[in-house]
Amino acid sequence: MPTTAPSPKRSAAFEQGGPPFADATASDSALRRFLHGLPGVDTVGLEARAASLGTRSIKTTAKAYAIDLAISMIDLTTLEGADTPGKVRALAAKAVNPDPTDRTSPRTAAVCVYPDMAATAAAALAGSGVKVASVATAFPAGRAALDVKLADVRDAVAAGADEIDMVIDRGAFLSGRYLKVYEEILAVKAECGSARLKVIFETGELSTYDNIRRASWLGMLAGADFIKTSTGKVGTNATPANTLLMLEAVRDFREQTGVQIGVKPAGGIRTSKDAIKFLVLVNETAGEDWLDNHWFRFGASSLLNDLLMQRQKLSTGRYSGPDYVTVD
Repeated sequence: MPTTAPSPKRSAAFEQGGPPFADATASDSALRRFLHGLPGVDTVGLEARAASLGTRSIKTTAKAYAIDLAISMIDLTTLEGADTPGKVRALAAKAVNPDPTDRTSPRTAAVCVYPDMAATAAAALAGSGVKVASVATAFPAGRAALDVKLADVRDAVAAGADEIDMVIDRGAFLSGRYLKVYEEILAVKAECGSARLKVIFETGELSTYDNIRRASWLGMLAGADFIKTSTGKVGTNATPANTLLMLEAVRDFREQTGVQIGVKPAGGIRTSKDAIKFLVLVNETAGEDWLDNHWFRFGASSLLNDLLMQRQKLSTGRYSGPDYVTVD
């Protein structure tokens, strides 16, 4: 039984064979009308469905598959002022070979660093297949002039970043200046070149589910390759409910446009049990097409160690404990 209202109707431009929703982004007033015309979120229904899906149990064989899948979806991240080239190289080594005692362990999807560490990460990961992701646009607050943000992106891409994680201007969004946010995402996307763009909403600062739905559609309309919950730098980060809402958005967007967008919950996902709950959300909401690290990621570095410990337990029958995994 659906917990939210149906997806928006196709735009006139879409029906006429033009760019999907082109009419919605033609002006500030048109964009406002579109975003505020999206169906309102049924808070009780959304949270009840997220909680219900979180109680699903899976068999041992499925659990082993889910653990390996979750490992392959992690953006292994270090975003601290004390980051050093040595720390980034160590993190890259862990991304390529998460469990030195078991070479069958999958690699993580990416290593995520600040732009000044992107070159170090790129050198360490060369030939591995693990992507270099870099935060940009004055992460995490996004409080900088557009030219500064674009320079941040250019530096990261030039240093070897395969993916850019940008933050939206939450102040502009919350004050209703949607076109400013839309145009900023467009400008960042243009600077990315071949790098994929993840657009971070900082859902904990958007206050309402309706705002999260609006931000999701705004990001997708502007060309995001991924929509991402959070920076991990505020009190409220990824939750089953806000991730479910974003999964509904990408599902509906593909239904309307044929374009598939990825989702990345970030912050607060620390255990294998948590990760499996999120994978159930993906499967039951967006579908199997998103059960791949090209379309779904976890921004949760501490999660990797628990996944490795649970993986070792399934393999050996014994719980190894934290001393058997490397410290990030």
